[in-house]
Amino acid sequence: MDRRQWLARTAAAAGGFLSHTAWAQAAGGSSAWPRQSLRWLVPYPPGGGTDVLARTVAEAMRPALGQAIVIENKPGAATNIAAQQVATARADGYTLMSADNAVLAFNEHLFRKLPFSPAKDFSYIGGISRFPLVLVVNPAFPAQTLAQLLQQARAQPGQINYASPGNGSPHHLAMELFQQRAGVRLTHVPYKGAAPAVADVMGGQLPCMFLDLAAGLPLMQTGKLRALAVGSAQRLKALPDVPTLAEAGVSGAEVYAFQGVLGPAGLPDAVVQRFNGLLNQALASPAVVLRMQELGMEPLAGTPTQFYTLAREEARRWGAIIEQAGVRLD
Repeated sequence: MDRRQWLARTAAAAGGFLSHTAWAQAAGGSSAWPRQSLRWLVPYPPGGGTDVLARTVAEAMRPALGQAIVIENKPGAATNIAAQQVATARADGYTLMSADNAVLAFNEHLFRKLPFSPAKDFSYIGGISRFPLVLVVNPAFPAQTLAQLLQQARAQPGQINYASPGNGSPHHLAMELFQQRAGVRLTHVPYKGAAPAVADVMGGQLPCMFLDLAAGLPLMQTGKLRALAVGSAQRLKALPDVPTLAEAGVSGAEVYAFQGVLGPAGLPDAVVQRFNGLLNQALASPAVVLRMQELGMEPLAGTPTQFYTLAREEARRWGAIIEQAGVRLD
């Protein structure tokens, strides 16, 4: 489905909230859930966009949930550490996680062996947000447009370097997809995290990278980075003068990061449905809407089934891209 269809469907789902009483009635034997605080694992260090958003959403959910949601940062192994903890946790609704492209779509193709199955070992609870990636360059880089960058890349195969936060990151794989669709070859320089990668592109040590809008928008708005194209299906309100990749001549290269909430497989349906309803309510709350706008994100409200379907569609799409690129993390 395209972006407009997805937004229409999720907007309709976000509006169909049940009252707290109705949720309790639907829960049956699980109506007393939760009786204690919940653990919400974030597979990244504190302070990043995923962490900030999880804390914002958790706080917005707390009054209606009636219990605290404790955020625990569990970074490492391309998010697999946190994912394995959740996959092997008791299916009682007290251990959840923020999951993004890595767990949902990438890692089953990047690792020959995973200690869990993304399709089978989790309960898909609901989407949180998604945000496009933007192809940016150092302001002093000679290419002023995407067409000029492609011209230079074709004249000098492999001689243009690009940065990423690390092998297998959405930023890295976005560039792999871009190269496949554009028919060019650039050289990957992976960093240990987004901050040093962005710093070196701003400093001119490397000319370009794909950067998520949440981290890069302020830098683009202040001229510290120059945007050549956005990876969304339509132009962004925040960057109205920047063309999409398709408009700039590279079709079939839509790239975005997305995230949602997972629990262990086998969660009672009543628990999944209640948490999903409260999550959707939180995504529509003024505090969360404002925070998402500040981070350059859009809400991904919807049903558990919609979230699962989106994740598996993305996993199939990226499997072919990763195989063609030959990227492995083990």
